Amino acid sequence: MEKVGTHTQVQQAAEAAWAKNADDLVAIDVSSRLPLTDAFLLASGSSERNVLAIADAVDERMSSAGLPLKRREGRGQGRWELLDFGDIVVHVFHQEDRAYYGLERLWRDCPAIPLELVDDAGRAAAS
Repeated sequence: MEKVGTHTQVQQAAEAAWAKNADDLVAIDVSSRLPLTDAFLLASGSSERNVLAIADAVDERMSSAGLPLKRREGRGQGRWELLDFGDIVVHVFHQEDRAYYGLERLWRDCPAIPLELVDDAGRAAAS
């Protein structure tokens, strides 16, 4: 995995999600386990509307950074939106669905990618 580029892309996606009040952001380097992508970003929204807003913001941010969306699944459901940008895949969950599917448990043997997130009010993400 080209860590600098991919880590930068993950950071950009995380910042877009964070700006829409995403919670519990976790980035995972899956490059050694998956041939199709290098990293996952997991984020939670507090409602269906929030999940959709987070997914839309990530899509817009990545597109403006020159990384177009290849595929989006779950559109309109507001429970689990999957955004595939090739090198990274972003999973935006409703909080209840995230707990149910437990992707962190499935990929716990993969290294975490550190995120640096602080909003204008000083709210910092634990990564």
